[in-house]
Amino acid sequence: MSDKIKVMVVDDSAVVRQVVAQAIAADPGIEVIATAQDPVFALEKMKTLWPDVLVVDIEMPRMDGLTFLKKIMAEHPTPVIICSSLAEKGAQVTMEALAAGAFTIITKPKMGVKSFLQDSANDIVSAIKSAAKANMGAVRRMTATTAVRPAMPPPKLSADAVLASHHTGANMYGTTDRLVAIGTSTGGTQALEAVLTKLPAVCAGIVIVQHMPEKFTAMFAERLNGLCRLEVREAQNGDRVIPGRALIAPGGRHMMVKRSGAQYYVEVADGPLVNRHKPSVDVLFRSVAQVAGKNALGVIMTGMGDDGARGMKEMHDVGAQTVAEDESTCVVFGMPKEAIKLGGVDKIVPLDRIPQEIVAYGV
Repeated sequence: MSDKIKVMVVDDSAVVRQVVAQAIAADPGIEVIATAQDPVFALEKMKTLWPDVLVVDIEMPRMDGLTFLKKIMAEHPTPVIICSSLAEKGAQVTMEALAAGAFTIITKPKMGVKSFLQDSANDIVSAIKSAAKANMGAVRRMTATTAVRPAMPPPKLSADAVLASHHTGANMYGTTDRLVAIGTSTGGTQALEAVLTKLPAVCAGIVIVQHMPEKFTAMFAERLNGLCRLEVREAQNGDRVIPGRALIAPGGRHMMVKRSGAQYYVEVADGPLVNRHKPSVDVLFRSVAQVAGKNALGVIMTGMGDDGARGMKEMHDVGAQTVAEDESTCVVFGMPKEAIKLGGVDKIVPLDRIPQEIVAYGV
């Protein structure tokens, strides 16, 4: 038994987990030691038994597959096979996964997944056997220089790459409209659901950046719209920020708040990665600082890294109210921690208090 290749399957679909496990079980040289519905559960299980190979989806709750892949490669390099309907040939997400160290990509169809996986059992087994022989030392050295290089500038860029810094927000004139800007990443899908579903049908207009792969934000917004009393949708260029509406930045595009007279609207635009993300929380928060100033509330929640920390400090410095999620409820206490360290946070509250802060801020 100890000579078998130990595999963990991480996918939020119970059907996929079952079919892949059955395909693997048919080979005497491989065993599935565990399955998990998302990377957070997987990491917990991996504390007791680490797999030789991981089979991972991209679209998952609490932590997406690309973030999970990068975390694994940074902390304990292990062969990862990406098995996802998002990973189409030539797609940006495919290139990013390969650059981050994925061993290979298996593209699932959007329909007929079960029959596809059954028909592809031999390919999956073959991929696992090849992955188990991979030289992860070499993979680690390669990903150290290429993993987060997005075909654009190699260094980690600040919001300056998209939006120049200038301080006008503190003295904005002629409007009483207020808005709420929220930034989050790892763990943010569930955190946003927990916050937005608690809000009334009419509250201050909300703009949101959630680090999420392209093509997924529209589905995420649609799902939230069905659960919430307020309107939730993926932002389109020119959408107004109005009470009772939450706009989620589309994956692969930056979102900035602009102002026309007394009204706020969003600009959705392409551009380089900022803090290695697009959309970037820093870009959104800076734009809010510049056009809304003290008429805004900034909220930063669970997430890896520091995207949004500098933008929140800019909001704070021009008079906006700022709130960070407490470490006790964060899936990853990265972004809030960095914002707190910079001195840009007025209040630190657990997740279940954030809806109260938004409601108290008013319309």
